[in-house]
Amino acid sequence: MANGKPRITDVVGNLPYRIALAGGWIDQPFASRLNPSPPGSMVVVRLVPQFRFMDRSGICIGTRNIALRLWRDGLPDRNPDELVAELYAAENEGKAEPSGSQDMIGLVYPGISRLDYDYHHRGGIFPVHIESNNDPETARWLERVIHVLPVGPRPDGYNPLEVKNLDPRWIGRLGQSGRDCYDAIVSRDTQALGASMNECMACWEAILPGTVRHRTLTVDLASLLRCYQQAHPGAMYSGCGGGYLYVASDEPVPGAFHVKVDVRP
Repeated sequence: MANGKPRITDVVGNLPYRIALAGGWIDQPFASRLNPSPPGSMVVVRLVPQFRFMDRSGICIGTRNIALRLWRDGLPDRNPDELVAELYAAENEGKAEPSGSQDMIGLVYPGISRLDYDYHHRGGIFPVHIESNNDPETARWLERVIHVLPVGPRPDGYNPLEVKNLDPRWIGRLGQSGRDCYDAIVSRDTQALGASMNECMACWEAILPGTVRHRTLTVDLASLLRCYQQAHPGAMYSGCGGGYLYVASDEPVPGAFHVKVDVRP
């Protein structure tokens, strides 16, 4: 408690959250192994826990819950790569379809990070390189231009991997969208950031069409996405099947809220 009043971290825990921006799915070996121009990149951003995010919404709540069981009092003061490996092993033990390591890295690494994946490095499970930006001014800029709109959690029975169109050309574009996204953030270029997000969604729809169209979905995700992409520099979903919609814009977006980037070591 602070000044006798409960804090949100008393309820949700002290561990950070994470959001993923352009390039997501390139952390999966089934994608990176077909990338004609490795490494392919994606961007993750660690967040200060200010409220409770929805479950099943692309914010890696499942990974965070496992981390809370491992490290209830917060991230241990240890080598971040060791923490990522420990968390990855705990989450994926016995899984036929392991989750990607970007979830764990996004929780452990502070600030804004570009993760570069090459299938020839450790089977594409962990990135060959991580480039991080912890500049407070860049973080404040990203907080201002990323607007978050709740859409809805993934429904029961939803599986985005039922159809895979693993065209190497699209996978190459996916990996490039993450690099473009990171460059746009470092340059504080809203137009370029939005373009990278739009490109990522085009890749998702081509490679894994179930990310936006699936028999279990009750929201027309594709039409909703197009609406915001046409009105603003760019937009993308927090994960497959909806979750939250991230909109890149220098102008206010009705109904949206902002997040706080965690640049603390």
